[in-house]
Amino acid sequence: MTFIKRVKRKLLPPREVIQGYENPELVETIFLKTINYNPDSDWPLVAGINTVLDFGGGAGLHYKVARRQCPDIRWAVVETPAMVQRAKELGTDRLMFFERIDQAADWLGTVDLIHSNGTIQYVPDALETVRTLCSVRPAMLAWYRVPISEETRREVQTSYLSDNGPGSSLASKEKLVRYERNWISEQAFIQAHEGFRITERSPDPTERGTQQFRFARV
Repeated sequence: MTFIKRVKRKLLPPREVIQGYENPELVETIFLKTINYNPDSDWPLVAGINTVLDFGGGAGLHYKVARRQCPDIRWAVVETPAMVQRAKELGTDRLMFFERIDQAADWLGTVDLIHSNGTIQYVPDALETVRTLCSVRPAMLAWYRVPISEETRREVQTSYLSDNGPGSSLASKEKLVRYERNWISEQAFIQAHEGFRITERSPDPTERGTQQFRFARV
């Protein structure tokens, strides 16, 4: 973010607030920014991977990165009903959007990787969702930007509309976005991965106070 933009946000904060991830304006912003985004780097995580269930994958941002080095990779995004409805026009025989985890897993068949970046903290029951994802029995799970706390707690988080989605802003008028976020107990999060073992765990460098994990099927 430029210095001028930071100063403008501090002196002239937006007055309009939109609520939650189902908001049509937020969905449209993420959708359009994803279409316009052109990744320019490889992604070692997906090397040799054939199928990915991307939990909270928006309009397919991560697929755009993955297909640079794996053109034939099959990618199933699980998202909110509003995002699925908007992004379905981007679907192909290798990229599809689903509202439910079981639907995505059925389409993929065998799941090599479950990927989730900054999403699990926004679902109503994070631990039950983790258990459902593990029941798919992927070879590996990769989690990024997981807010970890000594115990589970909730807070209201606020972001700028233009900060949602990849790349530069498309918004002509800045707004605030407000939604609930859950901090997750580390012990409970790890225990929810029954049948899996931790292979990596460290602070996530992209968001303060969050952790990144990788699990492998036992």
